[in-house]
Amino acid sequence: MVTLHRELVAHLPPEPGAVILEAPYGFQVNRDDISSRARDYFRRSVGLTAVVAPDADAGAQAGSDADGVRDQVRRAAWVFSGPGSPSYALRRWRAQGLGEILRERVRRGHGVTVMASAAACTVGFAALPVYEVYKAGHPAVWLEGLDLLGALGVPVAVIPHYDNAEGGTHDTRFCYLGESRLAALEQDLPEDSAVLGIDEHTAVIIDLEASLARVWGRGAMTVRRRGANCLVPAGSVLPLEQLRDLVVGKTVGQVPAPRATLAGRGTDASAARGPATLQEAVTASESRFDAARAAQDAEGMVEAILELEAVIAAWSADMEEDQGGEWARTVLRGMIRQLTQPAQQGMLEPEHTLGRILDPLLSMRRHLRSEGAYELADQLREILAAGGVEIRDTAEASLWQLLQGDAAVPPGSGRPVPPRE
Repeated sequence: MVTLHRELVAHLPPEPGAVILEAPYGFQVNRDDISSRARDYFRRSVGLTAVVAPDADAGAQAGSDADGVRDQVRRAAWVFSGPGSPSYALRRWRAQGLGEILRERVRRGHGVTVMASAAACTVGFAALPVYEVYKAGHPAVWLEGLDLLGALGVPVAVIPHYDNAEGGTHDTRFCYLGESRLAALEQDLPEDSAVLGIDEHTAVIIDLEASLARVWGRGAMTVRRRGANCLVPAGSVLPLEQLRDLVVGKTVGQVPAPRATLAGRGTDASAARGPATLQEAVTASESRFDAARAAQDAEGMVEAILELEAVIAAWSADMEEDQGGEWARTVLRGMIRQLTQPAQQGMLEPEHTLGRILDPLLSMRRHLRSEGAYELADQLREILAAGGVEIRDTAEASLWQLLQGDAAVPPGSGRPVPPRE
């Protein structure tokens, strides 16, 4: 999502106040590492310097000034929150009084507020306790959400990771709920509301100034009411009023036609290019490596290895992609091992192979010269020169050296071969 983050940040004033909310993962023992990675990601990949608003009761941060944090979030031009536990985040934000601050930011259209993954679960009037349901087997029930979108007249329960397919043999769509749990939960939603599903590697951008909603990225937004789905594909831009109508059921089943994207905001073509997941990126690099190896293209093999190393470094800063790193490094090490044999063979060439051919030929040429057959000896030298091998005769011996283009390759240059007898 780097392209989207850069686009949103591009509309901020110079040196904006930027805050990362720690609460969703504040209970995790590696929260400091996650915060550090988040700051590095936005600094290196997006060009945004952010501070972390700590979870007030998180270990060493217990003495944090709650009033100062609220004011910091209230004033910030950019606020981001992401992975972790939706239920924990809701408890902490209510205890810290940040829920009201976030609602007011959205209601007033102040700055940019980005809610991803677990944080996205909290923005509707109902929130999904995914940790408790999927990991601990608790009954599937709605929690009271922050209802940030309610301030915009959009009564929804937001479900990110809507098209998740990690389960393989079992249904993990709908943020690990699966169809049966989601169908049961839907029955508890008010009639004039809906589930707002957002696919992975996809964003819904609500521009309050233009009163438009845009679907960006790889997948789609789904407005679901009692099992009936309205799919809004990436690239679609619809009036906010039309989204409200879809949510309350005025236009159920009517899929809005994609419109031109917002002026000056770019297009979704950039989102469609290139791999969207770490697995796709690694697979693409490995395919390029295999193709280069089949073509005996050593330079292409090295480029694929360097590309994969860059991919691993880039994804290591992504807070969402916390799996697959070791697998990617295993692929990288395997590619390096595959390069070893041709590299070793190349370091022995051409001396190893040519030496076995040229040494007997040079012995034959010395014999011809000793017998006075200089014409045949010269013909042999000319034949070898046509093949890129220069023969030099000295008083003691005949020496050979490879030619590169029109010049002899001196020892220590390019792929040198020292003169041989």
